[in-house]
Amino acid sequence: MKKSFSAPLRICVNILITLAAAAIYFYIVLPPINVQSSEFWTFVFLILIVFSVLTLLSCKNRPQEAGTPHSLFSFLWKNIRIPLILIGACLVICLIGSILSAVIFNTKAYSSLIHIQEGDFAKDVAEISYDQIPMLDETSANTLAARKLGELSDLVSQFEVDASSAQINYKNAPVRVTYLNYGDFFKWINNRDKGIPAYIVTDMVTQEVSVIRLEKGMKYTPSEPFNRNVARHLRFKFPCAMFSDINFEIDEDGTPYWVASVMKKTIGLFGGADITGAVLMNAVTGECSYYDIEDVPTWVDRVFSAGLIIDQYDYYGEYKNGYWNSIFGQKGCTVTTDGYNYIAQNDDVWVYTGITSVGGDESNTGFILVNQRTKEAKYYSVAGAEEYSAMSSAEGSVQQFSYNATFPLLLNIEGQPTYFMALKDDSNLVKMYAMVNVQQYQIVSNGTSLAECEENYYELLRKNSIISDDTEAPDIENEKEGISGIITEMRSAVVEGTTYYYIKLDAAADLWFKLSAAESEEIILYNIQDTVSLLYEKNTDAAILPAIIQE
Repeated sequence: MKKSFSAPLRICVNILITLAAAAIYFYIVLPPINVQSSEFWTFVFLILIVFSVLTLLSCKNRPQEAGTPHSLFSFLWKNIRIPLILIGACLVICLIGSILSAVIFNTKAYSSLIHIQEGDFAKDVAEISYDQIPMLDETSANTLAARKLGELSDLVSQFEVDASSAQINYKNAPVRVTYLNYGDFFKWINNRDKGIPAYIVTDMVTQEVSVIRLEKGMKYTPSEPFNRNVARHLRFKFPCAMFSDINFEIDEDGTPYWVASVMKKTIGLFGGADITGAVLMNAVTGECSYYDIEDVPTWVDRVFSAGLIIDQYDYYGEYKNGYWNSIFGQKGCTVTTDGYNYIAQNDDVWVYTGITSVGGDESNTGFILVNQRTKEAKYYSVAGAEEYSAMSSAEGSVQQFSYNATFPLLLNIEGQPTYFMALKDDSNLVKMYAMVNVQQYQIVSNGTSLAECEENYYELLRKNSIISDDTEAPDIENEKEGISGIITEMRSAVVEGTTYYYIKLDAAADLWFKLSAAESEEIILYNIQDTVSLLYEKNTDAAILPAIIQE
């Protein structure tokens, strides 16, 4: 009687301990309950292994002949037969699923994950308004956001700026939105009732940083350690969904949301990752709504991540002419270049990256633009310099400053494909701008302001007979600011036949003002200790500001 009772009891205890371990693992790791997820199969294997180990530890019989393979197998088969069968079945399923997902058997399906349309560069890529061109990259925007938070004593003592940010279109302007995290566990305890009271918006054009305070704090964030953690809340609401990315965005009213892209494997069991929809989660209330991809609200900018888009194009570029061609011959095989950037067009954010041959040369055959909300993709055949070659050219034009170029954007200037990039110092602050002609990347202009950089670029295009001599650069509306002061330092230099005067004023000791003798001829009459009034282009990060004498 004792033996018949103890065996079922041991099994029940082992099952309860296994379920407890599974619950803890699920709560921490949050694997989707989905056979297409490798995390799910890892979860299943761990459950079976834990139960098997507990069963072996609790059983009373031991192998009769210790150390022999036969006795060991007999012992395992007798005590954990069912777990062994299940583990074997899972291994077979995963093996077959991996084989069925292999590229060699599904070349056409992989190359069809993204549909590429041929685009007309001059028509589709309009001469973009300069108030739509992001002047900052992610690193610079995050640096500015962190500095802004440091100015607010009530926030900086309790919260930290997250290391990531998302570029979105907000009220028809490219911005980066950055959320805050609790400083540590004890600061979470002190603030969890009210939540995180603000987020940060960095204007990518003006470089202005705003801290947006909320009437009600964000209760659902990644720094929440328990049930209000964003990933955990989503997993409990959608236990079977596979989430590709979770991005922080704001709607047109400034309400903060988490946008979770829902992924599906479309080839075999594990291959062909694609996005089928998105879950929008209100960061304040935790309310969640699922939308199919065609129904996602237009204010949402990031559903398809840049990484997924690039992976899908690489499948298309390598395998569009067949699997064996991608290995032997490689006729027509192309891949994306190593970097990417974002362009704001038609109130959406588009991923830009160059396309080059698989041989890895230093030139591009063209580039692609892909809408991050709809995955509309267009290819533009524009042969020219690879992005990193253009970056090197831009850095070389101001090598005396040791500035670093951001990954370029592609602009249409007078029908000329043109790389535009910012030049940063070691503090990740933008100091200058550069433009490089894609097809003739020895044509490089730079300037301490966008207007100066553009004017220099037009001058180079005219000198190289790329545009007519009477083609003028469009006026860029820059915010002008006046300043008066006593000249404390004064220097001059001749650049490309034009004399420039560089002066410092006592009213702005950290700044140099650059005046062209051609535009402000009277500057030649001024000396140190004279008082002068200037108009300059407002740019909070540049150390040398173009200016004119204020009349």
